[in-house]
Amino acid sequence: MRVLGLDLGNRSLGVALSDPEGFLARPFETFKFEDKAFDQAIDYTVQLIKDKKIEKVVLGYPKNMDGSLGDQAKITLAFKEQLEQLINVEVILFDERLSSKMASNMMISQKLSRKKRKTNIDNMAATVILQGYLDRT
Repeated sequence: MRVLGLDLGNRSLGVALSDPEGFLARPFETFKFEDKAFDQAIDYTVQLIKDKKIEKVVLGYPKNMDGSLGDQAKITLAFKEQLEQLINVEVILFDERLSSKMASNMMISQKLSRKKRKTNIDNMAATVILQGYLDRT
């Protein structure tokens, strides 16, 4: 079962894919879109789901450290609902607290340059989110 991992921001969408068996997450790409133009991200995601024959989507859910929901969490929830209306695929919200920090630390330990870290942080965060989900299932 192929699973898609997403890390939604205001101008980018980090994307990770699982292997066909659904055990291992790997970075795929970062989709850039205009500031808060989430319809562009939705269109991209729907096409990717079709092209890659995705059976499940894991969407990072950015809760505040105290567990409350801020503006970005509400945007993420709306993104999930819109995606589910457009395509018949299960979308799972996965707590993403500290995923970007973990991704950054991983890239630092790999001695990647600051420029490469900045370029890849979103898809690495999506990979951390997806692998976290895969490890729990």
